[in-house]
Amino acid sequence: MKNSGNSPTHEYIRENGDRFQAELLEFLSIPSVSTDSSFKDDIGRAAVFVRDRLLDAGADRAELYPTSGHPVVYGEKIVDPHAPTLLCYGHYDVQPADPYDLWKTPPFVPDIRNGRVYARGSADDKGQVYMYVKALETLCRTGRNFCNFKFLIEGEEEIGSPSLPSFLESHKSLLSSDGILISDTSFISEDLPSLTIGVRGLAYLEIRVEGPNRDLHSGEYGGAVENPVHVLCKILSSLKDSAGRITIPGFYEEVISLSDVDRKVYRSIPFNEEGFKEKLGVGEVFGETGYSTLERIGTRPSLDIHGIWGGYIQEGAKTILPSQAHAKLSMRLVPNQRGEDIMEKTLRHLKSICPPTVKLSVHPHHSSEAFVSSTEDPTYKSASKALGHIFACTPVGVRCGGSIPIVPVLHRVLGLSPVLLGFGLPEDAIHSPNESYALSQYWKGIETLCCLFEDRLSSSF
Repeated sequence: MKNSGNSPTHEYIRENGDRFQAELLEFLSIPSVSTDSSFKDDIGRAAVFVRDRLLDAGADRAELYPTSGHPVVYGEKIVDPHAPTLLCYGHYDVQPADPYDLWKTPPFVPDIRNGRVYARGSADDKGQVYMYVKALETLCRTGRNFCNFKFLIEGEEEIGSPSLPSFLESHKSLLSSDGILISDTSFISEDLPSLTIGVRGLAYLEIRVEGPNRDLHSGEYGGAVENPVHVLCKILSSLKDSAGRITIPGFYEEVISLSDVDRKVYRSIPFNEEGFKEKLGVGEVFGETGYSTLERIGTRPSLDIHGIWGGYIQEGAKTILPSQAHAKLSMRLVPNQRGEDIMEKTLRHLKSICPPTVKLSVHPHHSSEAFVSSTEDPTYKSASKALGHIFACTPVGVRCGGSIPIVPVLHRVLGLSPVLLGFGLPEDAIHSPNESYALSQYWKGIETLCCLFEDRLSSSF
């Protein structure tokens, strides 16, 4: 990290580092899993924690807003009605920690090893959210809070933010600002700070295939009755061809081809593919023919199966012909593709290829659109400048393969281009067992945000 000298903010962060770290660990110990109703009380505890810490940090106001789902935390620090106002978005909910037996330490008992904090939500997104809380405190305590701040921290991002669009629509004036910052993305590598200039959309669904009205004896009925697990496997395996292209009719109709300029930019980004494979433990990469790994991740659509189950899966043998089979899958979408349209095309295709020997049902979960941000936005320019200052190198802009469903909604409702300033790293293992967040990124993130906020004051609107 570039030495920030003896600036008041740098010194304050250094002097209060132990407390900043202890508070983060406390936040990470709350199992705020949004998709599982058994964690509802913990979701509430996490929301209260964020509200209280914002007030402790110096916010003039912080409160919980109920929604049809989990509560939204709103906070603000207004120093001057005529000063620039930045809206900081993040989420306090986390992915499920299953399978628990693959964690080296319990997912909600934060453990620090080799400069990393291991816990579910450490990188996605609690560690990054908490950087904003501590940046606010640092600026307030050192008298450097010349900007106005608003905070929008939700508890449903990991389930598609279903309640937030209506909240945005009904609270436009409350959330009005001059720029939006989001830290829920990653660098290409620790040595290459990155600003995310786009995210993919998402269409997530669940499939159920039903056969006989009960599990059957495979000796008495095998060969005479269709096996739903066999059918489901055939259906799923047919959704992509050997060239990595998705076979759903009309899937690529709205996909915009990469321009020569775009491809030149991607080729110029330093990317160590051998290191990428080594870290993942794979012998070779795979994806749509004709595209590089970075292009596949950031600019092309994809389809993946997240889980498949049916029949007997416990210890030992049980010779049955299962009555049902299930799978969860999603498609990552690129600009111009609409989630609802892709859902409809997928449903029609699945029904068309399902044999009459079984019954098929499809349950759509959620969908979102892709988004590409403006690199001309003043907040983007300030973020790039701040990253360059703290990391002592020129950051690059790259599209992210993940999805943040609320980003295009924020753009549409509030009329601003969100700036995606994330500090995660590829090795963070988000959504996987042993998720972690580099503490060096936590400290650098707080300093970068302080640097950005001070620079944003002088930017023109």
